[in-house]
Amino acid sequence: MLLLLTARACGRVTATHHVLGAVVELIHTATLVHDDVLDGARIRRRMATVNAVWGVQTSVLLGDYLFTHAFHLASTLDDARVCRMIGEATDRVCEGELCQVLQRGNLALSEADYFDIIDGKTAELTACCCHLGALYSGAAPELVQALARYGRRVGLAFQIADDLLDLLGEEKTTGKSLGTDVEQQKLTLPLIYLLNQGDPLLSARVRQILCSPDKHKRELLRPLLLESDGLKYAQRRAEELAAAARIELACLPSSPCRGILEALTEQVVHRCA
Repeated sequence: MLLLLTARACGRVTATHHVLGAVVELIHTATLVHDDVLDGARIRRRMATVNAVWGVQTSVLLGDYLFTHAFHLASTLDDARVCRMIGEATDRVCEGELCQVLQRGNLALSEADYFDIIDGKTAELTACCCHLGALYSGAAPELVQALARYGRRVGLAFQIADDLLDLLGEEKTTGKSLGTDVEQQKLTLPLIYLLNQGDPLLSARVRQILCSPDKHKRELLRPLLLESDGLKYAQRRAEELAAAARIELACLPSSPCRGILEALTEQVVHRCA
């Protein structure tokens, strides 16, 4: 959607854009399949995950197949730039996921490290989508870069909002498994803020919960989060990134697609699913 909207907002959608849209959606789906394996998630988009139905081995192979099929499809365009850009983005996505896994249990994770992780695992692909959409519509280089920045900031805002939902959302509403990050001691922005900016006694309680073998960490953390500023801080950072993304759209002419891209900056930070 980001790729095609960006292309239309820049002037035109071509057959190449249709192929590119399929490529990035295949890659996105592959990352979700592998994410569900890593998180042990049982629900995705209100349905049982692939690993819940067919097991881990099938899920890993399916994710691999989706990745390889995406690159095969990209190669049919006979344009080395496509494979290079998508390859670079996919490398960065995997680096972000690897970094997050390696930082599990690191209760000293900094805010800068958190942003580096989500810039890789989420924002890199959204930036790539907007970059490709603008580039292959024939947009000027400065417009292509502005829209790539838009995509990156939307991706960062989306991931912060997603992390908030993981802590406070309801599975019936979001349609996916929640609480997987805290169960695996993956620190997200509200918890990083709480551990570093909160009352020492509150921080100690949070550490105790995160390090305990209790399987209900999310429920135990919720009242502590609600009485601290961690949630407000994370929400504010997401809104600031969304506002910065909107500014990047000023270089586009007024159009329905620009309007949708602007609306997306609000939707990604104010959502329940």
